[in-house]
Amino acid sequence: MARGAPSPADLQVVRELAARNVVVTVSQLESWRRSGLLPRHRRRGLGRGRGSVVDAVDPVVVESAAALARHLRQGRDRRLAVLEWFAEAGMPVRPGAVPVPEPPIGAVRQALAWVLERSVSQQLVEFARSAAEAGEEGQDALYAAADRLMKPYRGAANPALVRAALEAGEDVPVEAQGPDSRSMVHLVAAIGLGAQEVGADALAEAFAASGMFGLTAEDWAQALGVAERGEGPPVNWGLLQQHADVVSQVQRASDEELVRARTVLVGLRGFYGLYVLHGLLLPDTPALAALRQRIDEWGMFPVLDHVIAVNPSPRQFAESLAVCLEAPFDGLYEALMDQLAQDPDIFSIPGDETGAAGFGKRWIRAMEELTNGRQAANGGADHDPDEGAWVQAG
Repeated sequence: MARGAPSPADLQVVRELAARNVVVTVSQLESWRRSGLLPRHRRRGLGRGRGSVVDAVDPVVVESAAALARHLRQGRDRRLAVLEWFAEAGMPVRPGAVPVPEPPIGAVRQALAWVLERSVSQQLVEFARSAAEAGEEGQDALYAAADRLMKPYRGAANPALVRAALEAGEDVPVEAQGPDSRSMVHLVAAIGLGAQEVGADALAEAFAASGMFGLTAEDWAQALGVAERGEGPPVNWGLLQQHADVVSQVQRASDEELVRARTVLVGLRGFYGLYVLHGLLLPDTPALAALRQRIDEWGMFPVLDHVIAVNPSPRQFAESLAVCLEAPFDGLYEALMDQLAQDPDIFSIPGDETGAAGFGKRWIRAMEELTNGRQAANGGADHDPDEGAWVQAG
């Protein structure tokens, strides 16, 4: 083969992908290989002094090139494509489908760090640390930056309340009456300025905004007050510092820990989706109710609502994956998987022998009855604003 000529193996990769209507070029394959994103074809030695040869095109090369072609487009940073590829490789494989190979884990770690360095949370942490040297003016600047960068969000309406409203024909609550998520800036301020400078009341508001354990600001204020008066275990504020730098956490994580965090994130996304769909009249079963109860026992639905995006962008995926490196999320995932193993028939309605098919039909019927009933109540109108409110809330 002449120097610089395309290898027969790469030409075969191009042809195989073209048969799937996936267009790649030999130069693209070589560019991805130079970037460390595409493996080389496996070669077999011909013996001393006789070189080596590619016996067959490696399926991993073909599927890796296909993944890159799906997620890369002109003008897009390759690191975002790597994150989408990593996310896709962690999804369950459909029967008869070819598994998506894993991207190089080193490239994944670099992409995660690159995205997280540019995240709003990391920017605010760095701002808080620099604000500590600027006194009161620095604190004012930090809160002004948070107000500018953080989007207000009070959480989705509790699905049980949404379901009850739909079944009663009442207005659907648009959002939960929880504290504004921007209150979490007080935690960021504590990282840079110190907990004493921020104050117990502001920190209680911040913890309530995070949704942890479903506690209110009053609950947190009472708990922090007990610790402050020495009537209970002291609060280890050093943990805030320890977990503040998510970039370092990702860089320190082992390859196995990054893959495990993805497993936790994908699993929690599914459990969160089932919990939310309960509000959209998903037929209830003992197994589904048990899963919701586990989440409620951990007080984690409000936290999941802040963390989980059902169809995340690469940036959302990176931030959620970094959170799922933390032990509480891993523990919740394990608890839910244990519960699912105890009662796996989540789509089996007691007394209905048709199984998942009957479950689906009952859900469709419930939605049709809801739609028809609301249209009749509105004089045949095709659109009910309450339905739009639910979509925003869920």
